[in-house]
Amino acid sequence: MKTIPTIIGTSSFLILLTTPVQGAVTPQDAARLGNDLTCVGAEASGNAEGTIPPFSGKWLGTPPHVNYQKHVGQHPVDPYPDDRPIFVIDGQNWRDHADNLTAGQKAMLERYSGTFQIPVYEGRRDFRYPDQVCEIAKKNALEAELIDGGMGFTGYNGAIPFPIPSNAMEVLANHNNPYRAFTESNWQRDIADVSSNGNISWGRVENLNLNVTTHPDNMGTPVGEGTNGVMAYSRTGTQLPARNRGNVTVSSEPINFTDDRLAWSYNPGTRRVRQVPEYGFDTPYAGTSGKITIDQDRLMNGSPHRYNWELIGKKEIYIPANAYRIHSNRVSYDSLLTPGHANPDHMRYELRRVWVIEGTLKNEYRHKYGKRTLYIDEDTWHGVISDYYDRRGELVQHAFVNYYYSPSTSAWHAGTSFYHDFTTGGYIALNLFQDLDRAAELNKGDLNPDMFTPAALRRLSH
Repeated sequence: MKTIPTIIGTSSFLILLTTPVQGAVTPQDAARLGNDLTCVGAEASGNAEGTIPPFSGKWLGTPPHVNYQKHVGQHPVDPYPDDRPIFVIDGQNWRDHADNLTAGQKAMLERYSGTFQIPVYEGRRDFRYPDQVCEIAKKNALEAELIDGGMGFTGYNGAIPFPIPSNAMEVLANHNNPYRAFTESNWQRDIADVSSNGNISWGRVENLNLNVTTHPDNMGTPVGEGTNGVMAYSRTGTQLPARNRGNVTVSSEPINFTDDRLAWSYNPGTRRVRQVPEYGFDTPYAGTSGKITIDQDRLMNGSPHRYNWELIGKKEIYIPANAYRIHSNRVSYDSLLTPGHANPDHMRYELRRVWVIEGTLKNEYRHKYGKRTLYIDEDTWHGVISDYYDRRGELVQHAFVNYYYSPSTSAWHAGTSFYHDFTTGGYIALNLFQDLDRAAELNKGDLNPDMFTPAALRRLSH
């Protein structure tokens, strides 16, 4: 038996009502997809106040007025170039908007009351997913179920497994398994460790990512029948800092987290390849001086088993959305990376409905964070904001990811993210590419599993 949250009001948390349902939804509920719900389960209507618009879904791929060349690493192009903020939340007026802010946003507005702002734009819900993704999502609604205590699920590759979720593990499974790029090639990304006084230590990595579950050959096939139950492969090579130059790690991510995430690393000093004994969780993220952990990329990734997860419900929150202008090649790092936080002039927030889940560290496990609250956009199923607490319950970090819709994938893609440390006053800017010649080459289709093996790493030593 499960519990489904039912919405009461427009800006309040959902009141959890105990409504029994089976593992998969009924045909009557599934029929709502593509009607009063979008094909991936978001509420198609706007809110009563008109501050959230109805879903239009009028664009698939490249909007007709946008000049964009697919699969070549072009920087994102803003389809709303004339939009301007309708109002700005700052250190003076944030209490008027407190019901629609997270704890971390409030802390930022208090700490940086003279500089941190949340520019709020008109809501835009104009992009949709391909029809095949919608068809698979509906099949999953009818058939997918959690297995192995929520560590895995049944269903079909190519779309989220639970478009009408009823518990935290289903919501988290959607976040971990959205429709997204199946290849990310030649993606050089910069990492800025910005101190409280504005000094910057630089990291740079080059990433290759192959997502098995959204590969065209696997779309609509049963979950786990891809490449030995692998969700995704990744290769990360470090270019900066200089002391770590040449270090390369390859990893494979399982669909079912009762299996381990496997990783191997190559060190140019020893010219040896070794298996990493444990990869993920609170292992430090390369190039960040240990200030963020591997499982904080995309705010939460990997196995959820160290935490007890609770579905808080759905709430209306101001979140980064349609984040095109921050990723323009006209934005310089000097303009973007200001002391304390990124320059708000480059940000775009909209009021959106988000699913809210909370993970509390289990007593028998260790982690840097004792609690994490994750806010997941209902339209995309991507986590967009997370607030992190230490093991004493103190709020220690506020992070958010700027997503944009890529015509190369007809899906949303994670761009630059920021992790603000309340202990030091500094922050990490991850996945910077504004000053680089190109962004990631998405869905170029030039990657294969043989590129992500220990043997592939050993070839680097020759």
